[in-house]
This record gives sequence, structure tokens and C-alpha cells, in this order.
Amino acid sequence: MYPFARLTAVTFAERRKPRLGLFDTHRLSMTCLPWDIDGFVEMNNGRILTLMDLGRFALAIRVGLWDVLRRERWGLVVAGSTVRYRSRITPFQRFQLRTRFVGWDHRFFYLEQGMYRGDTCCNHALLRTGVTKNGRLAPVEDVARVMSVEGDSPPLPAWVQNWAEADGTRPWPPEI
Repeated sequence: MYPFARLTAVTFAERRKPRLGLFDTHRLSMTCLPWDIDGFVEMNNGRILTLMDLGRFALAIRVGLWDVLRRERWGLVVAGSTVRYRSRITPFQRFQLRTRFVGWDHRFFYLEQGMYRGDTCCNHALLRTGVTKNGRLAPVEDVARVMSVEGDSPPLPAWVQNWAEADGTRPWPPEI
């Protein structure tokens, strides 16, 4: 089940905090709760992705995107992701979810997220995201203009560009 109670708590807490710059790293302290675990007594990989949603909501609030989305009646969508899992998170362990806006290309926005226990990165995700307008992907330029973001994106890191290019060669629809 989606963690609506956590989403509500994060939303109220983040709205009281100061604004972040567009490229600042958002940090959200969390605890692995019993309903976050799987049969191997570690945080479930699906729950990791769900909790990352909360980090993206929090970042959207702190950079001012959330207010724009509500005013324009726009939505957010994840169009692709890649995740590396490297270290377990077990029940009642505290960790920090870090979310950072990386930049954009002609069609999508890119964010990276990771869960850290101290200096240990437990998992790391790269997400290709978009803003939806009337059920369709809004042009990146429209979103930037409404957010008062001027200029081009900073250059995307090579590893982000490489992933985007490689994923573009993937057949769609899949041949299953």
C-alpha cells in the first residue's frame, strides 16, 4: 500500500522549510519500518522506489515546482529509471534519502536519488521524469519558463547521457 501517512507528514514538514535552489541536494531522514520489509527481512526493492517518490515530492515542494504544478493543474510522471542496489537496509535502521535534480534534455528532466546510511550508499537511482499537461508530456521549455528558469540545462554527466542513449535503443513495445 502507498505510504499516504508518510506523504502527508513529508508534505506538511517540507512546506515549512526554506526554499532550495534548483540544483541543491534535498535530504530526507527516514527509518525502515516493519511494513517496508520483504521476506528476507530487508527493505523491499519496490518499497525503495515508493519511498523515493516521497523524496521527489519533497524536492518539488522545496524548489517551488509543487506550487507551479498545482496552479497549472500539471502532474509529474516517471518515464524511466535505473537502480543499483548495493547494501541492505534492515528494520528500524535510519537512513537518509538524497534527491538531486541533474538537468534536462530536449524532452525529459533527470534526477538522481540515493539512500545512505552514514557514508554508505545503499542504493542509487537515476530517473527520467516529465511534467504532464492535459494528459500529455509538457514541453521542457514550458516548464522552465513557468518556473522562471532561464538558459540551458547544465551539461548532463556522461553516465546520464549514456543511459538515456542506451535506453533509447530499447524496442518499444517490447517483444514478449
